[in-house]
Amino acid sequence: MSTMTRRVARIAAATMVLATAGPLLAQDRWDWDGGRPGGREYRLVGGGVPMLFPELRRTNRGRAFVMRNFDLNDDGRINPREANAANRAFAEIAGPRRDRFDWDSRGRVEIAPDQGGNWDRRAMRDYRFRQTPQGATLTMQEEVLFRTDSADLRPGAVERLRPLAGYLRANPGVRVAIVGHTDSRGTDAHNQYLSERRAESVREAFDELGVTQARFRVEGRGERNPVATNATPAGMRQNRRVEVTLLGQQANRFSEVE
Repeated sequence: MSTMTRRVARIAAATMVLATAGPLLAQDRWDWDGGRPGGREYRLVGGGVPMLFPELRRTNRGRAFVMRNFDLNDDGRINPREANAANRAFAEIAGPRRDRFDWDSRGRVEIAPDQGGNWDRRAMRDYRFRQTPQGATLTMQEEVLFRTDSADLRPGAVERLRPLAGYLRANPGVRVAIVGHTDSRGTDAHNQYLSERRAESVREAFDELGVTQARFRVEGRGERNPVATNATPAGMRQNRRVEVTLLGQQANRFSEVE
């Protein structure tokens, strides 16, 4: 296959991947030749780099896979949509044990079409959903998602949200409520603003992970709905949280691995 033919095939495959909101629908020949020992050293730059799986960021073969297949506009940078596409392709190819992926065994890789319902049931169980009147609700504490008194997501927060995003992509009819909460320190106005910004930051992370914005209801409630006392550090820590509810869904659906 000529260089030009490979390039056209790569662009066509990546375009299809970027265009799909759900799991991969493409089948193509990926370029696995880059990044071999003694070859070119690949670097990753761009806003999407922190979103990439560690297996793609931390090895030269992984970086080569990203740059040679998913730098769609050839600008030398990886944006969030390109990173999301690379992650989705690699997850389909490598399976649940990405850390054991054998780069050298792969020449031509077929990406099977999704048949629906393709989401990580074990990871969804680990969220420990509880039933509420609105639906299946999970709670994420401040220390998991955010820096102190900030709406900026911690580096590992996107990875924490990734299985839930996979479920939502596989179930496009499910709508979601995201509600931010704070403890009672600070003014009412500050706490209200912080809770709103944190809920919006989580929504933006889902957007980068390929889940459409229209499915979300985003709200901040400040300090108004504590789940513990604000008189102790432990209680305040429980109150600083974001709750994500899958509206109308049953929590017991996620309690067992199928």
